[in-house]
Amino acid sequence: MSTPSPRHAGTGRRARVLRALGVMPWVRRAPSLAVAPGHDEPVATAGVAACVVVLPQGCGTRELDLVGRALGACGAVLARAARVTVSGGQLVGEVPMARAYLVFGETQAHALGRALPAEVMRDAQIVLADEPALVLASAEAKRRLWNALRSLRRALAATGN
Repeated sequence: MSTPSPRHAGTGRRARVLRALGVMPWVRRAPSLAVAPGHDEPVATAGVAACVVVLPQGCGTRELDLVGRALGACGAVLARAARVTVSGGQLVGEVPMARAYLVFGETQAHALGRALPAEVMRDAQIVLADEPALVLASAEAKRRLWNALRSLRRALAATGN
């Protein structure tokens, strides 16, 4: 018969037991504060997304499924990336500020360039991939997508995400 464990075990023991079980405890993070250039007060950087995906409007279910699976294969940061669409050469809605942008197609890249301020474009990593319909049809486009995702993951890892 096993002895009952103490009612209030220490946090060290709890961490050891969770690690032995393979459980990763989640820790709530507070928004980080940084000093913006030209300001003396810290500002919250929690509003800056890690990555934003820019897609053409009217993508079919197969194209969206392909994009979702590719992003999901690259980790949680990319799987949860915000998605913005482009219609008629203009972005639909507002583009969130991010550290990196994954853009599917040149038309979407031009629309993103017109919508973002120069300071954001200078600081962000912008990665261009082929349009999702072309990725479905071409093995070379799939290879370019995986290379783009690899460089995007490296850039996000360098910034701490």
